[in-house]
Amino acid sequence: MKAMIFAAGLGTRLRPLTNDRPKALVEVGGKTMLEHTITKLKNAGFNHLVINIHHFGQQIIDYLAQNNDFGVQIDISDERDYLLDTGGAIKKAQPFLQNEPFLIHNVDILSNADLKEIYVNHVESGALASLVVSRRDSARRLLFNAQNQLTGWTNIQTGEIKTFYPLKDYDPKSQQSFSFSGIHVMSPRIFDYMEDWTGKFPIIQFYLSICPKTEIRPHVVDHLQLIDMGKPETLQEAEAWLKENR
Repeated sequence: MKAMIFAAGLGTRLRPLTNDRPKALVEVGGKTMLEHTITKLKNAGFNHLVINIHHFGQQIIDYLAQNNDFGVQIDISDERDYLLDTGGAIKKAQPFLQNEPFLIHNVDILSNADLKEIYVNHVESGALASLVVSRRDSARRLLFNAQNQLTGWTNIQTGEIKTFYPLKDYDPKSQQSFSFSGIHVMSPRIFDYMEDWTGKFPIIQFYLSICPKTEIRPHVVDHLQLIDMGKPETLQEAEAWLKENR
């Protein structure tokens, strides 16, 4: 089982903690965000990880070496020359990801999601991509139709809508609305759709552009507990959550 960890972010929300280290190496509850993420993936059965790097990238390389890659196979996708955003990062990592389905996980996310179940469910579904979503409160939502196909994105505070379906026929109120977790699983067939995409691009924009012609589905996790560790105001919450879930 293969997964990619997004660890290349600048960590601007966590400054000054990230003035001298990557966000992935900020400690929460006595362990780095990267160790928390690797451990969760490893415990779920993932034994081949790809980690992208940019901000203080060499520190991540050295940290992994010092910890013997935490007992799993790890490949580094090096973005130190140019930060590629989520979609561009996945395309750059294609040489490591093209032979089997793979899970994507942000390094700053804590959750109670069952990653193995999510992965297996995706493989059995035959979908191009499965996006882990929930009904938690957030301004930005992904929209899915009654057939569980991704159709659009909306910001419920501003009313902004993004879709590649004809707007005159598109009613966002008729769609299912979910919050995205930052966890998703893809078939390697995804790279066939990325051939014309180059450089830096966000994965959600890519998903929206191809959803009218392929199956991008939700994987709904009821009672999802999810904490974004990438903000100073949630670090204490994350530490409390880790204590409760040891």
